[in-house]
Amino acid sequence: MPIRSISNLTLSLLLILIFSCQSNSEVNFTPSQLEEFRPEYHFTPAKGWMNDPNGMFFLDGEYHLFYQYYPDSTVWGPMHWGHAISTDLVNWEELPIAIYPDSLGYIFSGSAVYDQGNTSGLGTTDNPPIVAIYTYHNMEGERSGASDYQSQGIAFSTDKGRTWVKYEGNPVLPNQGIRDFRDPKVSEIAQADGTKQWVMTLAAQDRIQFFASTDLKNWGLLSEFGQGIGAHGGVWECPDLIPFTAPNGDQKWVLLVSINPGGPQKGSATQYFIGSFENGTFTPDDTMIRWLDYGPDNYAGVTWSNLPKSDPRTLFIGWMSNWLYAQVVPTQSWRSAMTIARELSLIDINGVLLLKSAPVKELEKLRGEKIDVDLSSGLPSQAVEIVATLDGSDSFSLTLTNELGESLGINKEMGLVSIDRSKAGRSTFHPDFAAMHSAPMSWKAKDLRIFLDASSVEVFVNNGELVLTSLLFQSSPWKKLSFNQGIEKGSIFNLKK
Repeated sequence: MPIRSISNLTLSLLLILIFSCQSNSEVNFTPSQLEEFRPEYHFTPAKGWMNDPNGMFFLDGEYHLFYQYYPDSTVWGPMHWGHAISTDLVNWEELPIAIYPDSLGYIFSGSAVYDQGNTSGLGTTDNPPIVAIYTYHNMEGERSGASDYQSQGIAFSTDKGRTWVKYEGNPVLPNQGIRDFRDPKVSEIAQADGTKQWVMTLAAQDRIQFFASTDLKNWGLLSEFGQGIGAHGGVWECPDLIPFTAPNGDQKWVLLVSINPGGPQKGSATQYFIGSFENGTFTPDDTMIRWLDYGPDNYAGVTWSNLPKSDPRTLFIGWMSNWLYAQVVPTQSWRSAMTIARELSLIDINGVLLLKSAPVKELEKLRGEKIDVDLSSGLPSQAVEIVATLDGSDSFSLTLTNELGESLGINKEMGLVSIDRSKAGRSTFHPDFAAMHSAPMSWKAKDLRIFLDASSVEVFVNNGELVLTSLLFQSSPWKKLSFNQGIEKGSIFNLKK
């Protein structure tokens, strides 16, 4: 009997027996073997609710990931900042909660920076602080109908993010009557005269506002962007302003803006704009609507700050869910995982700049045994990477199936790349879950990388020129992979931590 079919009581008794009869070194169950749908290699909290990634920074060999967290339930509640660290973007260690709600409100999304020059005065020259900038959300104010219930606060750490002290002068940026005034992403940006200033990119309902500061405590408005530009099917959230070098050498800025609802597959998604950022003003090159990920389940992602000069990459991670159904997906003690970490870069496709999102190279360390695929092969586990080279026809089709007759289809035809999860398992928890999700791709597909885990699939066409991320809740693990058309050769890697 598969362990996923055992009742909770039986499972508890089994675990007691296992742990009483064996030493810790002899017990090597992975979390997903003990709990249905728990991913093998994507980050999830041990228990409770998780959504947006927050406050990501790198320092002294550690990637820090903070996230919206409610430890006391598997549905959204009073927000904290959860905390995890990694040395390789693959293996994550969950740490104690970093920042708790207080009298000013819940701790909503934000960012963190290494204040190396101690401009804030919150550390010392010898021990500069990490400064977290986050949104306070006052629930009493929201319930009363007020419009100023969100403001921006800061906290600081002088022990590499392990403990945090809130600034006694909070809020540092009070609300001026704007609902949905939140999610500050701060970075240090060089000015034309060679000096640097802190720039805050903030979501303000249906637009983005930019603020400047020299000390992270006093902020002045620079400009606004976005009213009437881009997708506006919902509230704008979780922005990020990122510098890039285009393939032709031009310097560009990319502005990420998450939106809920209003995404291309219903619910939430992340759009982006490409342009310039000069004198505190963002100017888009065009008004084209671009989506970072065309699947239904990559939201509110942002990038790491303070990466070393020896690593010029732009590194990103997103929340792997969708507000349409995030609170009702069929997991038990935990809800939500993060996507795999990705490297962002600008590419030119037929004269149009787009944002490429590729799996980070560190994921290759997970690769175990390699299985060459002909037309059909069994899967060695529920955690695999599928790599396929296409035959030049620019159309492809592959199918994953299990012994229960459930199936997942991935294909390209007539200029559309699609993931069909309409028959991929459990879906009755929400009427919009069982569906096919498609993305336009007018240029040629040459290869595929597909990352499967216990409850997700991430499809990268041409190593990230087009991406679709999707949750799945199959009733039994996928057992068989079939290449139906358009694929010249392929391999399966068993992914093991």
